[in-house]
Amino acid sequence: MSIRLGDIAPDFEQDSSEGRIRFHEWLGDSWGVLFSHPADFTPVCTTELGFTAKLKDQFAQRNVKAIALSVDPVDSHIKWIDDINETQSTAVNFPILADADRKVSELYDLIHPNANDTLTVRSLFVIDPNKKVRLTITYPASTGRNFNEILRVIDSLQLTEEHKVATPANWQDGDEVVIVPSLKDEEEIKRRFPKGYRAVKPYLRLTPQLNR
Repeated sequence: MSIRLGDIAPDFEQDSSEGRIRFHEWLGDSWGVLFSHPADFTPVCTTELGFTAKLKDQFAQRNVKAIALSVDPVDSHIKWIDDINETQSTAVNFPILADADRKVSELYDLIHPNANDTLTVRSLFVIDPNKKVRLTITYPASTGRNFNEILRVIDSLQLTEEHKVATPANWQDGDEVVIVPSLKDEEEIKRRFPKGYRAVKPYLRLTPQLNR
């Protein structure tokens, strides 16, 4: 099953390091970041899980819940969490799904036979409160995820959800944003963007950062 942007994220019920989880119920009205790992006790993933734990306050400010997945069982996860906490100087504060039966991996197309027919690829999904998939990224096993980029994308998604704007290349929170080309009415533009805008081209209109 291939998951595309705008699809409803598949629901599931699965054990985790924090008990049984019904995914949609667990997500509630929050945004979610679901990310997979090939196996427990892997070095790159150990650093990723530690870094994610350190982002707890950043995720909370954005109403985001993090949840990881590995195909190993819960007892292995618990031991791995001890290692993560020790080596990354943190405390894992989110659940790690135990997907020993590959149920979630199959729902989210996380096993790519050309990469490895027994291990999940390192995919990540950003899911909105309506349970729609808004971002998918798949990394090779050798390259750690950039979670600062994940936060940047969530900032963009939440901003553009509320306003008729898009975010340009390398945009960071606080930078100018682009007024969407479909917005033509000047009175509406004045109302929506009281700080005005500068038109580089008729289709490229930049306005100061808006509050999310």
